[in-house]
Amino acid sequence: MQIPQGKKIYFSSDNHLGAPTREESLPREIKFVKWLDTIKDDAAAIFLLGDLFDFWFEYKTVVPKGFVRVLGKLAELSDAGIPIHFFVGNHDLWMRDYFETELNIPIYREPKEFVFNNKHFLIGHGDGKGPGDKGYKRMKKIFTNPVFNWMFRWFHPELGMRLAQYLSVKNKMISGDEDKKFLGEENEWLAQYARRRLESQHFDYFVFGHRHLPMEIKLNESSTYFNLGDWISHYTYGVFDGTKFELKEFKP
Repeated sequence: MQIPQGKKIYFSSDNHLGAPTREESLPREIKFVKWLDTIKDDAAAIFLLGDLFDFWFEYKTVVPKGFVRVLGKLAELSDAGIPIHFFVGNHDLWMRDYFETELNIPIYREPKEFVFNNKHFLIGHGDGKGPGDKGYKRMKKIFTNPVFNWMFRWFHPELGMRLAQYLSVKNKMISGDEDKKFLGEENEWLAQYARRRLESQHFDYFVFGHRHLPMEIKLNESSTYFNLGDWISHYTYGVFDGTKFELKEFKP
């Protein structure tokens, strides 16, 4: 994709809407919608890198209640012809086809390569990548297992949603709640994952979420790892103007 003159590509991650309650997350949702409004005129594409919701599970004919502001805004932007890409995170990994059929937004479950203005990107949420975190990796295999999904769907949505939302907020194993301290450039596990990928293929930029910490780590002379931070404490996002990638903070 060649980015048209005057256009930019935007990236954001980890809103966790609905946590710890819908009432407390509402100001964050409103702020995020304001950000989407500010970028719509020059956005060539928008990438949402997962955990937009603190919990999301799609039954065949039922989706979670709420979040109408952000869903409506995404529909507006998509209908206006702005491509939007969504990578499921560890909190919204039970997405099915709702975004695709209702909003025309493709979803991805693994990191994916994109090329913009001859710059190679590897983009993803980041959960379960890199060394360690074996407990979560085992849990993810269970949660994504078709048998587990089939069994959970037999819960009445009222019971299933309440149970899952409670666990998502309270249970660190399910939520993937990390220690939000910077581990150092050599120890950040997504940076380690990026370095291993560079052994077999070049990427100019690795862009991930999940860690809730804005980061920029130079991997070598021509490759950089960025973490987008979150929309809970930092309100940070990424922007690529066709030449360089930057992290910025939204201050309405």
